Amino acid sequence: MDKLEMQSHDIIGSNIQKIQQLFPNCVTERLGKDGKSELAIDFEKLQAELSNDIISEGEERYQFTWPDKRAAVRLANTPTTMTLRPCREESMDFDTTQNLYIEGDNHDVLKVLRETYLGKVKMIYIDPPYNTGNDFVYNDDFAQGKGEYEETSGLFDEEGNQTIDPMQRNTESNGRFHTDWLNMIYPRLKVARDLLADDGVIFISIDDNEVRNLRNVCDEVFGEQNFIANLIWQKKFSRANDAKYFSTMHDHILCYCKSTIYNNANGWKIGLLPRGEEIPNGYANPDNDLRGVWTSVILSAKSGSESLIYEIETPSGRKVLPPSGRFWCCNKETFMKWKDDGRIWFGSDGNGTPRKKTFLSEVQDGLRPNTIIFHSEGGHNQEGKQEMKALFDEVGVFDGPKPVRLLNHLLLIANLASDSIVLDFFSGSATTAHAVMKLNAEDGGNRKFIMVQLPELTDEKSEAYKAGYKNICEIGKERIRRAGKKIKDENAGKEGIENLDTGFRVLKLDSSNMEDVYYTPQEFSEQNLFNENVKADRTSEDLLFQVMLDLGIELSAKIETKQIAGKYVYMVDDNYLVACFDRDVNETTITEISKQHPVYFVMRDASAANDNVIENFEQIFKHYSPGTNCRII
Repeated sequence: MDKLEMQSHDIIGSNIQKIQQLFPNCVTERLGKDGKSELAIDFEKLQAELSNDIISEGEERYQFTWPDKRAAVRLANTPTTMTLRPCREESMDFDTTQNLYIEGDNHDVLKVLRETYLGKVKMIYIDPPYNTGNDFVYNDDFAQGKGEYEETSGLFDEEGNQTIDPMQRNTESNGRFHTDWLNMIYPRLKVARDLLADDGVIFISIDDNEVRNLRNVCDEVFGEQNFIANLIWQKKFSRANDAKYFSTMHDHILCYCKSTIYNNANGWKIGLLPRGEEIPNGYANPDNDLRGVWTSVILSAKSGSESLIYEIETPSGRKVLPPSGRFWCCNKETFMKWKDDGRIWFGSDGNGTPRKKTFLSEVQDGLRPNTIIFHSEGGHNQEGKQEMKALFDEVGVFDGPKPVRLLNHLLLIANLASDSIVLDFFSGSATTAHAVMKLNAEDGGNRKFIMVQLPELTDEKSEAYKAGYKNICEIGKERIRRAGKKIKDENAGKEGIENLDTGFRVLKLDSSNMEDVYYTPQEFSEQNLFNENVKADRTSEDLLFQVMLDLGIELSAKIETKQIAGKYVYMVDDNYLVACFDRDVNETTITEISKQHPVYFVMRDASAANDNVIENFEQIFKHYSPGTNCRII
């Protein structure tokens, strides 16, 4: 039996293995900080292998950097032992929903999700702090172990009460104003990229304060070649005459993909917007063509050969040549085919220069999105605010929520499949979740959302606090509950609406379920080595979810509990994973479980009734289910 690691993937170790495969002579051994032997890269040898492409020290080059950038890169690659603990009492439809609401620092959450959701997320939308001097930047000390952080950060008093916000206000008087923001956003985007599918896309809202730096960060993380557009969203519809200089009417939404269809056949393909019933500008049907409305384009081109210069006779009898210095865009044979098919337009009097007709019924089924999203199609700030107030009995519980129409617009552009995963790791008021449920209600889809939010405290003077919402997560979860009910009520007569998934599993970031002895047994004495390796306050369901993460099983997977030979057993995705954490598990229980033929079986080493169970464990599975991968914790 193999032992589960119960921690996130070691990215640095994985990168060393990749280099070892390409250049085995460049990997050597050294003594690490703990005195143990470890693999390391011999950069002198690696440089020799790549000597033609190495930039020498001091050589000028284009680069984007800031203080602590190397630390930010390392932070993204460092594994974490933190885990996600289920919270049934705050969830909705826990056993049936495929949606997730995760509370905790999004950097650690992304690391925890990285292996399980590697390359599975079709769309990411985030609305991070804009760094205006009045908002907050995440304090990355929060990424320490929970106990260590509580002891050193001042966030909690001696009795465990939270005393300060785990985010820090980043004012312009801070000498590291841009640095702190970059150190916050860079590692999060670096980890998030791993979650994107090959045909995935990310949209990031930002204003003028950091759009330049964000563009540079994204060029580095996603690749400059995968920049799609800087979308301009008209967030206001009225002029601010008290503005210092210009009345700011817009925000930016940077759009990057994992890879484009131009460098990867499976890359991202943009979604077209619904055409609607109205006839687009420029389309008409003056000749009552049976093929419907059409527009026309000029028939000449800037370049060509002598064969593309010929006379065309109009219905009025006038002879026409291409304009001076230009050529017809087709040869005479092709022109005659188009003319015979009624695709050439000579004007209403039959005397005009020929143009080619393009029928609306024959062009792409939808509208190509514009880089400017006017408030008429993407909503505006006031609309987002009023949507929230309408859901919360006219109480303004959240400042600056994005309107549902904006997220719906982006969901359509993202070109989602009916079962795509959408991630928002700065979820705030959970507009993204609202929009996903609304889109599913409209077209019968089963798209899943993953919302991630730090439980930031609400101000005691705020309307949210007075209404009973002590942190932003409470607002987001309640918004999803109320929005889901509203959507179902509004679509009550629609077929299948009762199957719409408006639930969510609440998971909360916490330190590992395992005691330190689990990860570093060599540092403990024999007396302590055989102590309980699972923390006393952790439940079997806590263990199950950390096991699911370790085995790469989606956290929305169906979970059932059964009794087998008198023991409680978890069945995940039917019998893909069978897990038992009960005490006194004997050979009878193991035999009955093996007859279920699971892909994975996991149990605690402390669960065995006696030493014979451990000794006979593998033999039982070899007899009844040789294909099962057995693990212990």
